[in-house]
Amino acid sequence: MLRLRSPDFDHGGHGDAPHKASVDGMVLGRTFDVDTFKRHVGAATGRSARPHLRTAWLVAQKLRRSMVDPDREPLEGVVEVDQAEIPFREGDTFFDPGNAGKILVIGAVEVIERDTNQGKPRRKHAKYLDTRSGRIRLAMIADNSAASLEAFVRANVKPGATLLTDGHSSYPGLTDYRHDPRVVGKMAGHVVLPWIHRVFSLVKRWGLGTYHGLRRKHVDTYLNEFVFRYNRRFYRHTSFETVLGLTARHAPSSYWDIVGRPNPRKGEATPRRAPRHRKTAVGMRRDGAGGSQTEGQNHDATMGRH
Repeated sequence: MLRLRSPDFDHGGHGDAPHKASVDGMVLGRTFDVDTFKRHVGAATGRSARPHLRTAWLVAQKLRRSMVDPDREPLEGVVEVDQAEIPFREGDTFFDPGNAGKILVIGAVEVIERDTNQGKPRRKHAKYLDTRSGRIRLAMIADNSAASLEAFVRANVKPGATLLTDGHSSYPGLTDYRHDPRVVGKMAGHVVLPWIHRVFSLVKRWGLGTYHGLRRKHVDTYLNEFVFRYNRRFYRHTSFETVLGLTARHAPSSYWDIVGRPNPRKGEATPRRAPRHRKTAVGMRRDGAGGSQTEGQNHDATMGRH
């Protein structure tokens, strides 16, 4: 199997494990081989030859960065919020549970009533039975401090919503939300907060099964991909068109912006031994030449003078 690794092919590592994916397969959740992925990229770039693996990875990364709608609505109603640790790969080898690091991830999920398809707050400490999960949000945080948790909640949850949490000491500072803590104690967390722990479980299995362990460097882009696919799990037939529409609303990102390194060619003029010529409707025209005369017209004018 071909290995699609990312993002820095030059200096050994910071990449993903070998996996099979294509542009539409990544969005729709299907699995394609890398050759199919490269054919899609070749069709998009207008090249008959299949592009390099770096080009295929770059297109996939740009799509992942475009999966966040800049005008998306925050979560509302009843929202479960919790944190979890997700394993990630260390070094340049395949994922090894014994040598895996931990990424601290915070998540939020809407709790929707099955009969009304809306989030309906109940009295405090009441059980939310006969519900399902709605939209989700995921992000990596540095620690469990109040500043990190409050920043995530305020950025992704609408004020006035009901927060179902595990009673962490960092949540009481969110005074503009209705806080309904659930003390976990010795009980398993998925019993008290079932929907957010189901999301964490799916993220862990998706990261280990599809990418053989995520990388810390680009973990936010992969979390954005999972959020996009999860929130559109009932509308997979329109997911590909949606992500193409979102790409037009984002600023362009170069390879160097994605890998976080300075462009070695930026600001340096490319030396040319001869002026570059462009093909026009009436012939070849030299760059920087005044007027719209082509080479053939210039040649005719020169011969006329002689």
